[in-house]
Amino acid sequence: MAAVDDILRSYRAPRAVVRAHFARRRSEGRVFSFLIAALIVILIGMWPELARQNYLAPEQKMPVLVMGRALALLATVPVFYALAALGPLISKIFGGRGDWYGGRLSLFWALFAVSPLMLLQGLVAGFIGDGPQLTAVSLVVFAVFLWFWLAGLTVTEFEREAP
Repeated sequence: MAAVDDILRSYRAPRAVVRAHFARRRSEGRVFSFLIAALIVILIGMWPELARQNYLAPEQKMPVLVMGRALALLATVPVFYALAALGPLISKIFGGRGDWYGGRLSLFWALFAVSPLMLLQGLVAGFIGDGPQLTAVSLVVFAVFLWFWLAGLTVTEFEREAP
């Protein structure tokens, strides 16, 4: 339940949550688990859309669709690590520490914390389909993700010395 509590707190005080995680002992396993948990929740959020695709085109079997998305999400892991490296590189230009661990923590936590909104996005995609509703929800999800990521980078790069 601690992860759920931290996710809920992230919507009120994202910097405080990242500050608490950053103050802990550095653990690559914990940070990687944030990424994997986020990808699992994101995959679950895609199921309604995949069910809609399966209904509209029955020749596409649901297990094949889910496995295809799961493998595609798994293939994004190196992309997320590369994206996590951009945060510290860019922040170093503005006087940040360039803390690689902090960059991974802030990005992976932002993905994990925004994943409940991605469940909503999946429901909209599955029940309503493409349209202005899905676009609006997707923009909100992206804006919240950016808010969480930038708040996390502020903590890990500018607020205090690395533990």
